[in-house]
Amino acid sequence: MDLSRRDFLKYSAMSLGAAALFPNSEAHPVWSKPRYMLVGSKSGVSIYKEPDESSVILYQRQYLDIINVYDEVIGPNGPAWNPTWYRCWGGFVFSGLLYEVKYELNEPSKPKRSTGQLAEITVPYTRSLYHQNNVGLVPLWMYYYRSAHWVVDVVQGPDNQPWYKIQDQLGRTETIVRAEHMRFIEDEEFEPISPDVPGNEKSIDVSLPLQRLQAFEGDNVVKEFKVSTGFPTGEGLYAIKAKYPSKHMGNAVLTSDVRERIWMGVPWTCFFEMQIGLATHGTFWHSNFGTPMSAGCINMATDDANWIYRWTLPQAGPEEWVKQGWGTYIRVHK
Repeated sequence: MDLSRRDFLKYSAMSLGAAALFPNSEAHPVWSKPRYMLVGSKSGVSIYKEPDESSVILYQRQYLDIINVYDEVIGPNGPAWNPTWYRCWGGFVFSGLLYEVKYELNEPSKPKRSTGQLAEITVPYTRSLYHQNNVGLVPLWMYYYRSAHWVVDVVQGPDNQPWYKIQDQLGRTETIVRAEHMRFIEDEEFEPISPDVPGNEKSIDVSLPLQRLQAFEGDNVVKEFKVSTGFPTGEGLYAIKAKYPSKHMGNAVLTSDVRERIWMGVPWTCFFEMQIGLATHGTFWHSNFGTPMSAGCINMATDDANWIYRWTLPQAGPEEWVKQGWGTYIRVHK
């Protein structure tokens, strides 16, 4: 390709600028396709000069900011449970207080059942609207990427486009959300895993020191991954007693405040202690698995939580908002 002197100088300047921003990169990430990470920590995150918490802090990103990251690096000083850092604009950010999101729009359709069909959010977040008497539609809860919600109908929204009517699991409060921001979860995604294995041969072992979950069939480990527990996750032998594919956790208040202690539509929740409410569940506010992060539950990646939900007893169908019964044993130990 023939380049004019002006073009040559322009592209040379671009290359030098990228090299200045990313001096230690062999393949400058500015040319690679970014991934989108949402800041899940309500205190925000720091962008460091190097992938090291002792490095110089260059600037801050706030709660719910979306950060473009270009590649992963292993921090020379960890942390040991999760040494992964992301290279972002001008520096590095620790991966654990972020979680990956995508922008995927969907074709609206009606739910399969009048009692509701589960759907998950496919954009970083979307604001729900609530009909308030004498006022009309007002903003309410924020719903986050891969949170799961019961869709009961399709209605015309304030923009004359299809919106889904959602019933909250706790109190059945009704809100509406842009339909294109949600994906219906098909019945096949509820199908049991290893249904031919006798229930008494399935068990779960959770190590608090290792922050690790292992699923056993007999004496064989069939699944293993990092989790995040926290106070008051206690030692003991438990059994799964109630499953909710969508669970409202935290305060039961009607508010649009994103900093309120509310987690709407926590996916694939399996309660094993009912008095104070301890469960395994998917997590859409951090990915810092391998270290305690929870208020007693066992946090895990959403895909891992879905696997546990489908593999364990009692088996729950796609139409069941809650499934109760004495199920798979969970041993939590130090």
